Amino acid sequence: MVEDEPGVVRAVAWSELLPWLRIYRTFRLAISVRVLLLAGVATAITFSGWAFIDWVFGGDSQAAGLLGETAQCPWVYVDRVVPDQPRIPLVDYPADAVGAGAATPTGQVGFFGAWWQLLQPFWRAFDLHRGISGLASLALCGLWSLATWAFFGGAITRVAAVQLACEEHVGLVAALRYACRKWRAYFAAPLFPVAGMLFSAIPVVLLGLLLRWDVGLLLAALIWPLALLAGLIMAVLLLGLVFGWPLMFATISTEGTDSFDALSRSYAYTFQRPLHYLFYALAAAALGTLGWLLVSNFAAGVVGLTCWAASWFPGAPRMEAILHGGIEGEVATAGAVVLGFWTGSVKLLAVGFLYGFFFTAATAIYLLLRRDADATEMDEVFLDEDESEQQYGLPPLVADTAGAPRATDDVPEVEPEERPGQV
Repeated sequence: MVEDEPGVVRAVAWSELLPWLRIYRTFRLAISVRVLLLAGVATAITFSGWAFIDWVFGGDSQAAGLLGETAQCPWVYVDRVVPDQPRIPLVDYPADAVGAGAATPTGQVGFFGAWWQLLQPFWRAFDLHRGISGLASLALCGLWSLATWAFFGGAITRVAAVQLACEEHVGLVAALRYACRKWRAYFAAPLFPVAGMLFSAIPVVLLGLLLRWDVGLLLAALIWPLALLAGLIMAVLLLGLVFGWPLMFATISTEGTDSFDALSRSYAYTFQRPLHYLFYALAAAALGTLGWLLVSNFAAGVVGLTCWAASWFPGAPRMEAILHGGIEGEVATAGAVVLGFWTGSVKLLAVGFLYGFFFTAATAIYLLLRRDADATEMDEVFLDEDESEQQYGLPPLVADTAGAPRATDDVPEVEPEERPGQV
């Protein structure tokens, strides 16, 4: 009797065995040209809006601090984040080295850095010492940031959702068209929890009027448990908003639904699978940190090598003056400004990687949480027909003189069919 040979494992489907490895596919997507362009433009618009709001308030607002204490100008911030030549972490450089003073601000790296930067206008509003001017500037900064990323972030998450789910390519124009149609949903989804918090805060604000008098303080103390109940509601809404808002954009891009579905899914996945969410976020943060190290040094290498080659004839001192604002003369100053613009654009794309990676990684995390909570396959995503593409049917058949069927030269146009919401 011949025994059967034992089976040999010839391949391991790691994506099925360890689905969270799909997060590591987001780096290649985040450095694609279309994602870098979308994120870079959105970053420039966001930071320029913050700087303009600070100028409107006469420089005496909370908008300037969103870019750091020493960088109120977006281009100064970008130049400070990305050095002028590659730098290896934990290595000491001489003080006179080109770009040695440039350093990435604390907490501005990778997945959590972009998360925190976009949350700053909202989070800083909870400081008890904010005045009316400060609250107004932060509110305008938050709305400006949300309006900007509702469009560009929606396009990035749409590209990521289709690419990660079914390996289909979404062009830049198609992604922008989708984001334009769904902009209201992207913009409104994070505002619903904010509205709920403000509504819950109204009774507590009115109760605060009693605290101005001694007798009123006693009365307020007696009904303070009701105020704490309102505080509990606000805390739950805030917790779900802080951790769930990236999933809202991914929901709309993946499911093709509205703000209410995005709100429901984001809160459900955040509270039902908190440990899964934390693990996926840590995996994304590790990849984002390594990716930023590579992208920022590559951009710094492009700038550094260009300046090194260009400094041979004019000399290093003049090149330093051109790069750092020490040049004299109106014509020379104009040339230095234009040169700085192109140099800053390279650095802006590197900074845009942080936000592009954040939205692509958030989309991958959404797909994983949806799989864990709802047992939905990773390859299910909403696909809509591109109405700009004409579809054609088969030519009609006619009989020739001998009675044999043949095709005509007229090809009828066919109306685009409605595709199902899931594939």
